[in-house]
Amino acid sequence: ADYNQLGFNLRSNIFQGGPLESRSLMKDSYTPDIIQKAIRDPKNWHGRRTDELGKWHQKNALNLKLQKALEDKYG
Repeated sequence: ADYNQLGFNLRSNIFQGGPLESRSLMKDSYTPDIIQKAIRDPKNWHGRRTDELGKWHQKNALNLKLQKALEDKYG
């Protein structure tokens, strides 16, 4: 009986699913300038800035990986 009732409910479209468009609580709650401030800057994430020494270390790590790949490929 429960199986037949479930089939009837599915055919009758009682379970219609979720809404077709979603709404954001943040966009409904805050003004656009607050939302713009919430967009993260990749150079200043979590309050930390990438300084010259950090950029040098990133480039150095990339250079070491490149040197290793070239050495593996060409000997």
